Amino acid sequence: MRIWLQRAVVIGAAIGVLGTVSTALASPAQDPVTGGRQAPSAQETPSARNDGRRTVRRFLPNLLRGTVGVFSTDTIKPLLVGGAVTGIGALYDDDVADWIADPEHGFGNSLESGAAPAVVGGAIAVLFATGRTVNAPRYRAVTYDWLHAFLINVGYATMLKAVVHRERPNGEDHLSFPSGHASNAFALAAVAERHYGWKAGLPAYTLAGLVAVSRLQRNKHYLSDVMAGATLGYLVGRTVVRVNGQPLQAPRGPQVSLTPVITRRSRALVAGVRF
Repeated sequence: MRIWLQRAVVIGAAIGVLGTVSTALASPAQDPVTGGRQAPSAQETPSARNDGRRTVRRFLPNLLRGTVGVFSTDTIKPLLVGGAVTGIGALYDDDVADWIADPEHGFGNSLESGAAPAVVGGAIAVLFATGRTVNAPRYRAVTYDWLHAFLINVGYATMLKAVVHRERPNGEDHLSFPSGHASNAFALAAVAERHYGWKAGLPAYTLAGLVAVSRLQRNKHYLSDVMAGATLGYLVGRTVVRVNGQPLQAPRGPQVSLTPVITRRSRALVAGVRF
């Protein structure tokens, strides 16, 4: 095994642990489809094609709620873990860059192309479209949440890149922090893990870790960039599933009720207004 591959595996495993630790420290999640505390078995999964929450009509309102929902007490623990790991990683930015950078190798080139935002976004859009047509509630929910997570993550990553304005290690531009490739990968992995558990989460986080390593190997990002990207992606993915899975709120505003009253001597209609 080539030395760079050994290094990639080591760092990839370390980055992948971020998702595991964040999940372990966080509170138990609501079931993403039913809103309950525990995920139902396959026999208990709702058979309806539409759960009333993840609908096309509610797409934009849910997108806004997910964007704002990142700022929640639910994300405090994962944010602290990710922030600490990112801070530690910053101490080794230059050492890791010297250790693993090999921009011309096919490993980084392949993952850079395959995990490009345009490619990922197009694939998710297709999955979302198919999810609208099938009678598979969990698949419909995960594809809906994937599209939300991707859009929200791209928005936050783009904003942070412009604000931080950090130069890439290869000097290409000043869009190094955070890694967009890593944040997208971890956002999608978090959604998969929240819906399907660790049978999907483990390979998803492993793949996300390899995408993060490819950014180091391509010398496009520092270690702290990909750690920050992983943290951002996890927070977004986690938030989207939580927000989109919340029970629908009761209609707001006054509610009028009419109740007939029938006795032996009278007939009446009682009107009531509840605010």
